Amino acid sequence: MLKIQKYWKVPVVVVNDGEVTALAASMSLNINSVLGIALGSSEAAGFVNEKGNITDWLNELAFVPVDFNLSAPVDEWSGDYGCGVQYFSQQAVFRLAPKVGIDIPQNLTLAEKLKYVQEFLAKNDLRAIKIWETIGIYMGYAVAYYHKFYNMKHVLILGRVTSGQGGDLILNKAKEVLSTEFPELAKKIELHLPDEKSRRVGQSIAAASLPVIKE
Repeated sequence: MLKIQKYWKVPVVVVNDGEVTALAASMSLNINSVLGIALGSSEAAGFVNEKGNITDWLNELAFVPVDFNLSAPVDEWSGDYGCGVQYFSQQAVFRLAPKVGIDIPQNLTLAEKLKYVQEFLAKNDLRAIKIWETIGIYMGYAVAYYHKFYNMKHVLILGRVTSGQGGDLILNKAKEVLSTEFPELAKKIELHLPDEKSRRVGQSIAAASLPVIKE
């Protein structure tokens, strides 16, 4: 890291992408006590405490089980079943697509596969809508579970899976689950979705704010 900093003559800070997600949430909404969750190639998560600081906790929620059903999908890295990455990333889209009748061409890259399914969503295809609504249901229950470990007042979701109509579908279904299944918790936690640009590059903007630039 020091060599990079010296070579490029720019300040360098290394921070987990999940923490940057939470920082992006705090900065964009001007709030604290926020859990940021990015739904991208994996699930990135981080927490900004009540003082507005990111933590040094190991917030790898991608590998935290959220589904304790023994038939839940198994994570190829950890070997655990029901991990968050299978429910809050593009992997969830790929897993659910064939269940609703959308066959994804296997010769595409992972990014292209997600875009392929999102094109169905952009056309208001009911099959694609079911995928994102299902992810929203997952999110509602997971937020209630995450609250056992984080004293959060806000949750912000972003990442490529939330682009377009998908983000609203996830957010609305998550709110519905919270208000129906966990009404008291729904009064304490507010769910947020940033604007379209921030959903994709919000982490980059937040990360750029971390280095201290000496004048």
